[in-house]
Amino acid sequence: MGLRDFNRTMLLPMRVWDAPIRLFHWAIVLLVLLSYVSVEAGWMRIHLASGYCVLALLLFRLAWGFVGSDTARFSHFLGNPLRGLAHLARFRQRDPDTQVGHNEAGGWMVLLMLVVLAVQEISGLFNTTRHGVAGPLAKYAGARAASIAGFVHSANFTLLAAAVGLHILAILAYALVKRHDLVRPMITGVKRLPATTRQPRMASPILAAVLAGLAGVAVWLLATRL
Repeated sequence: MGLRDFNRTMLLPMRVWDAPIRLFHWAIVLLVLLSYVSVEAGWMRIHLASGYCVLALLLFRLAWGFVGSDTARFSHFLGNPLRGLAHLARFRQRDPDTQVGHNEAGGWMVLLMLVVLAVQEISGLFNTTRHGVAGPLAKYAGARAASIAGFVHSANFTLLAAAVGLHILAILAYALVKRHDLVRPMITGVKRLPATTRQPRMASPILAAVLAGLAGVAVWLLATRL
């Protein structure tokens, strides 16, 4: 659909992002920032608590990627990588924003962010910091394993910062080049789309609450019982 046809089409507000995904997204933003500030300031107890919260959110997101709303499912936004490259190749074209959920390239960016966050969390579980605060699994690891975990935890944060920076640059590029607002829908959950667009199915918020609770319990048990 070209811009001229798009501008003549009746647009209706449509819910494309559920509340659990939006809460996950903005909670991760705040927690990653808190993790950085706390480690730089030497507030290691806060850093550890922030890491536990991120881990619980990641466990929830993994489950929600299989049983959640349509736009949250991995099967919805992870397709052929070549289509993602093709999407980037035509980036400068001023196509209208008719995307429901992540586009072909954005879906793989989401996966990259989740993988980098998972590596950060797993390495932190085995890490012992210079401040004497250790992850819950550090006592089961030898000195060499703990040293490797510490190196990975530090080096991977650089990758995480780079991924975050790339994510922000992509949002700005979509706004400036294609005139696509990717931030507002992640706040409100709603986009204005052609009336013929199929409404994505939204999963039960009760299911999301149960999964989030289970993820929280799992991380609490990891932190206090191992």
